[in-house]
Amino acid sequence: MVKIALQIKAFLESVSGLEAEGEDFRYYMKMKCANCGEVPDHFIYISRAEKQPLKGGRGEASCVIRCKLCSRENSIDILDDTLATYNFCDNNKFKTIVVFDCRGVEPVEFSPRNGWKVYGYKEDEDDEEQGRLTGTEFSDVDLSELEWADYDERSNESTMISEFTSQFVVVKTK
Repeated sequence: MVKIALQIKAFLESVSGLEAEGEDFRYYMKMKCANCGEVPDHFIYISRAEKQPLKGGRGEASCVIRCKLCSRENSIDILDDTLATYNFCDNNKFKTIVVFDCRGVEPVEFSPRNGWKVYGYKEDEDDEEQGRLTGTEFSDVDLSELEWADYDERSNESTMISEFTSQFVVVKTK
């Protein structure tokens, strides 16, 4: 079992608290079979709301995939206690937002798509002070184009997420 973290990096303007909204949020990824190296050209999704049984009654996983090339059954599971929010203080830095328990499969590409939630954020004029949340919540934010923009009426400021990138890193277990 290998634990692989999804890390994101984005430029946040007047927003904070970017997170996957709800248990039914879908993480769209391309997967590579660890046995034969096959990477299908389509994305599959996994979500915390869906569980599939493992062969032989060994429990369940968020997604069970059979490799079309070598016919090996692989699985990937979302580790619920690893979910994190990407905040304004993380701006333009990679941060782990979720970790997957991968068995026989490895995620190689992430597509953010829709279903994100973010909050309006107002920076203080003084550089020494922290900013504050405005109370505006934007739900079902679509990052399919790797950017998003809206307007926060409470702070009278435009909001934006841009330069969205992601990477997968192997997590060292203790």
